[in-house]
Amino acid sequence: MGKVTGDDIHYKLEEINDILGKQYALEHPLKERNWKNYEKEFPERIKTAMRELDPLVKEAVSAIHTAPKPGHPHSLSLEQRVKLLLIKQLVGKSNRMFSSMPVIFSMISGIDISYKTIERLYSDDEVILAIYNIHILILRKKCVNNSNATGDGTGYGLTVKKNYESYAQRLKDLAKESPENRENKGKTKGHKKRLFAYSFNIMDLETRLYIAMGASMKSERQAYDRAIKMLEDINVEMDSIRLDRYYSFPSYMDNLGNTKVFVIPKKNSTLNGSRKWKDAMREFVENTMHYMEEYHQRSNSESGFAADKKMLGWNVAQRRNDRIYSALFRTGTWHNLFNMGRL
Repeated sequence: MGKVTGDDIHYKLEEINDILGKQYALEHPLKERNWKNYEKEFPERIKTAMRELDPLVKEAVSAIHTAPKPGHPHSLSLEQRVKLLLIKQLVGKSNRMFSSMPVIFSMISGIDISYKTIERLYSDDEVILAIYNIHILILRKKCVNNSNATGDGTGYGLTVKKNYESYAQRLKDLAKESPENRENKGKTKGHKKRLFAYSFNIMDLETRLYIAMGASMKSERQAYDRAIKMLEDINVEMDSIRLDRYYSFPSYMDNLGNTKVFVIPKKNSTLNGSRKWKDAMREFVENTMHYMEEYHQRSNSESGFAADKKMLGWNVAQRRNDRIYSALFRTGTWHNLFNMGRL
């Protein structure tokens, strides 16, 4: 094929929507999670996670040394606080957890404290640092140093009255309408109140572990930026990543350095941009089916969020921003603990 142009990109997008999209769907049917098998495996996954959790907490805590603080010392050890917060995050979301209460509560037997004490753990710096250490230890134990990854964002409700999936679909439907209709329909009561906290997680495709997580009260974009910052801090190299169309800009691709990026270009995309962007668009046009196979591995991110919300719920009970971020990171920690036994 000769020189690729912007018109080639537009033609290929139409071809995907019309012919190739149908062909790809037939050849690569979506593999929905088998929830019946998931439920059967669930008790064993809890037991495996608990077996891994105790030594991980001990190792994570042993690496933390802090100077004595003025006032009375905490009534609980750091190890107890870490276990208590993680278990509260787990059992406080779903009645399904009660089938495994004996093995869970055996870890915190003899602890008698108030609800306010538990809530303060979400902003306890030592606890936050220890759980961050647990995240690093999990990645090391699974030898995640380089990653072919996928990234996606979702929202967690700050009220039980709003569901993020239905809200996001409504925004997509509005985007298809005229500017006048969007403006009129977008004016609904209560929008000054925050409805969702945004979470963006980067998943390693081989292990299905979250390697980096970000959260924001403002936007998915800000959550994405924080996840990328965390990825830099933990020193895991991404060989490739799959992102949705929201990130289909040369600037996003360039900011990821040597990481190969798979995105579906927007309808108005051109070849204006860096060499990296031009090479990606050439591959999209000339080797479309392979490109689509790589891109559609993003479905693993969607499956991961679905399992997380089924396990831990789709809303966040905390109200302070720092505690909301802490709760979302705890959700990611449990995701990784439940996936440690996959390989």
